[in-house]
Amino acid sequence: MRLLLFLAFLAVPVLEIWLIIQVGSVIGGPATVALLIADSLFGAWLVRREGRRVWRALQESLRSGRMPDRELADGGLVLVGGTLLLTPGFFTDVLGFLCILPFTRPLMRRLGSWFFDRRVKKMAAASPYSRLFPPREDASAPHGGRVVHGEVIRED
Repeated sequence: MRLLLFLAFLAVPVLEIWLIIQVGSVIGGPATVALLIADSLFGAWLVRREGRRVWRALQESLRSGRMPDRELADGGLVLVGGTLLLTPGFFTDVLGFLCILPFTRPLMRRLGSWFFDRRVKKMAAASPYSRLFPPREDASAPHGGRVVHGEVIRED
């Protein structure tokens, strides 16, 4: 996590400045500024469009009574992508577009799921409760998972 914070707050701005200087030396300063403004405007339009699409999908999944896990993840990715597009620079714009575009969002969703799954497992292993209450394997559980015995009470 420390490495990630280091990259976010030190290496990314240095990379952005270097990349802007490189692009500016090839196409010129005014064209570089125009390109940054154009991709920010296009990004704002795309965030608005995809945000509405995700909002409609979220409402539809709630109306149908199913868990909106994919829709919530997509909403988070659109939010992160919009934030990255607000940051001036080409590298963050590419990452922002990867989070927002509908055909690259599933890849970013899987990447985020993998990252957070790894973090949660690492935090659970470091928890003081993991030694007191280790997960119990039950032979009757499908695929070797845990079975939680309980009682279902229906209030009809």
